[in-house]
Amino acid sequence: MVKVHESEREYRFGDSGPKYLRKGPFLGSGVVAFKPGQDFQGHHHQIMEESFFILEGKLDFYINDVLVPCVAGDLITAEPGETHYIINNSDEWAKAIFMLAPYQLSDKVVDDKE
Repeated sequence: MVKVHESEREYRFGDSGPKYLRKGPFLGSGVVAFKPGQDFQGHHHQIMEESFFILEGKLDFYINDVLVPCVAGDLITAEPGETHYIINNSDEWAKAIFMLAPYQLSDKVVDDKE
């Protein structure tokens, strides 16, 4: 059994970005917060699928360059090999839960098209 409270972890960029709550062994999961205008670099995974459940706000996902707008209550999954780029194009904060499975410590491939 493992129990973690969100307040026990820190966001990567201080008040925003990803915050891992658990890294494996089977599932990686956490919370990600986006300021208005903030984005997360396009990348894909070779083995893991990555799902996001939107808690607050709106996020624009580009899955293999196709725009998929998401709002609170939506769940979106990028399958292995699908490049995903995320941006908060709204003027409000956005927050989502992310889940990666089957969790791999090194499975992120950055898209260099930026």
